[in-house]
Amino acid sequence: MSTGTGTGSGKSTAAWRNWAGNVSARPAREVTPASVEELAAEVRRAKADGLKVKPVGTGHSFTAAAATDGVLVRPELLTGIRKIDREAGTVTVEAGTPLKRLNEALAREGLSLTNMGDIMSQTVSGATSTGTHGTGRESASISAQITALELVTADGSVLTCSEKENPEVFAAARIGLGALGVISAITFSVEPVFFLTAREEPMTFDRVTREFDALFAENEHFEFYWFPHTGNCTTKRNNRSAGPAAPPGKVSAFIEDEVLSNGLFQVVNSLGRAVPATIPGIAKISSKALSARTYTDIPYKVFTSPRRVRFVEMEYAVPREALVETLRELKTMVERSRLRISFPVEVRTAPADDIALSTASGRETAYIAVHMYRGTPYQAYFTAAERIFTAHEGRPHWGKIHTRDADYFAQAYPRFGEFTAVRDRLDPDRLFGNDYLRRVLGA
Repeated sequence: MSTGTGTGSGKSTAAWRNWAGNVSARPAREVTPASVEELAAEVRRAKADGLKVKPVGTGHSFTAAAATDGVLVRPELLTGIRKIDREAGTVTVEAGTPLKRLNEALAREGLSLTNMGDIMSQTVSGATSTGTHGTGRESASISAQITALELVTADGSVLTCSEKENPEVFAAARIGLGALGVISAITFSVEPVFFLTAREEPMTFDRVTREFDALFAENEHFEFYWFPHTGNCTTKRNNRSAGPAAPPGKVSAFIEDEVLSNGLFQVVNSLGRAVPATIPGIAKISSKALSARTYTDIPYKVFTSPRRVRFVEMEYAVPREALVETLRELKTMVERSRLRISFPVEVRTAPADDIALSTASGRETAYIAVHMYRGTPYQAYFTAAERIFTAHEGRPHWGKIHTRDADYFAQAYPRFGEFTAVRDRLDPDRLFGNDYLRRVLGA
């Protein structure tokens, strides 16, 4: 297996696995290009050899979006900031740059992304290609913060796109699923760094659902977690403030983020997997373990938190006005079933955007994410949840487990045909195809 510099490549000797361990593949070869020119050369070589091409980031997707038996493009050498344009308020970054490194580098420059998801170990191209998002009343997904893209297409040429240059490609490629080419660089909109004050507090399920519209309207970023088998939730409200920074104390941060949210949570889930009957009792204790707290810091330190307990996940986007009814149906389903769920259910929101295959495309959106501890059978839970989500016009997250296909998406996305038309033009021979894309986009 090649892990060298430049365009080093050779027979792959090991299977690639994703973060959760539920997807694996054995590519014919792996390549680690160090420049867009080397990347384009590898794409042309793969085409000449009759091999498919798939880029892979850190493997945080739970689907087989990056799986291939052809050429696997590793991004480790395509990292770093190319350019900061303070006048335009943008940063151009190599596609393989981890979000963590980007956020840290921006902070050193006194800059910040407007919104983030809750983890930052993904590469910028992997996160945006699958529609990674946080929560926000007005601020949308990471992909919605893209102002330009550089893409290596199937003929090995380098195409740039923005609202003014190749706008039809730009409308599709900001969430491109790896189907349109290999992204080599992304330009994001950024702003001067600011402070967020986070307020975390327990709240009952009945109160959160009853007051959801008000909580959403009153906060720039609102999210909550419901603990199955209980009537308890944890809420988080993030709003801009004047500062100064007042991060959690080291002791309390260690207890909340490391002991309770990672260390103890790992133990609890391991016990639940071994003895499922213990889960409802543990859930009642766990749901009351996290206490109320308020802290202030720069955005990425508030939006993100460490996630070391591994899991599998399904997440659906439903119209925001359908959120409460959908969530109540999910709670009723769990209560009436014999399921034992040790992971909380996560709820977030996003404004409508104009990206063809964004889960928030053209509509105000709420997200419901269900998780199961890695190694625990998840099919019964996810199948029952998916039945509820699809009944409410749900759109599954592109990087998380689902069973939908192209026929479903053609109905769920008004601009689905627009995306597939761009794909037909850029990759008519499906150089960037794989089984997952065949299922979700059609042949």
